[in-house]
Amino acid sequence: MTEAILGGQGTGPIEGRLPILYSFRRCPYAMRARLAIAASVTRCELREIVLRDKPAAMLMASPKGTVPVLVDTDGTVIDQSLDIMLWALRRRDPQGWLNPQHRVAMLALIEECDTQFKFHLDRYKYPQRYENTQPEPHRDAGMAWLQGLEARLEQTPYLFGAEPMLADMAIAPFVRQFVHTNADWFERQPLPQTKRWLKVFLESALFASVMHKYPVWRTGEPEVVFPG
Repeated sequence: MTEAILGGQGTGPIEGRLPILYSFRRCPYAMRARLAIAASVTRCELREIVLRDKPAAMLMASPKGTVPVLVDTDGTVIDQSLDIMLWALRRRDPQGWLNPQHRVAMLALIEECDTQFKFHLDRYKYPQRYENTQPEPHRDAGMAWLQGLEARLEQTPYLFGAEPMLADMAIAPFVRQFVHTNADWFERQPLPQTKRWLKVFLESALFASVMHKYPVWRTGEPEVVFPG
């Protein structure tokens, strides 16, 4: 999964510039990338986009057209959110998110989130996008996956111990999206530790810092430095 960094598509060196991050504020993939960049205190030029009007520069860097996309100063393009997290944290990891004791297990749990949980989340939140799909079975399947998080969080405050790490920050944006699909229904569910964990995340200074509203980027406008 991480080898995509080494094989990223190049656009040529960007002399005298910061790395460029194309982002969309509400996208959970972009959130996780911004969280790691902010935690590592890696300065980037943030380019906020709107999904209905993707800038040509972003599509040239990454034709798949999804955020986040990072263009490093040497022209390397990283267009997978977890790879951007790892890129940032391998530069600086002051909070120890890449704890070597748990790294393999964390990456495995993130993979479950990005495949199993995300599959059901999409069909719960956007059933109209999928033919012959009812949201409730996918809601229930998502809840079953969250029970696994609940079991972990009954043992420790965070998914892999007493402090937040890579897995917490990569997964929490997707749990947030699941909850927001029907917050009243979720509040009635017996997941007290998951609710506590998510509340701590949502009320953190780090989360607040990555959810600042920036103007949509246009060619020729002054750059926005992130984290600010």
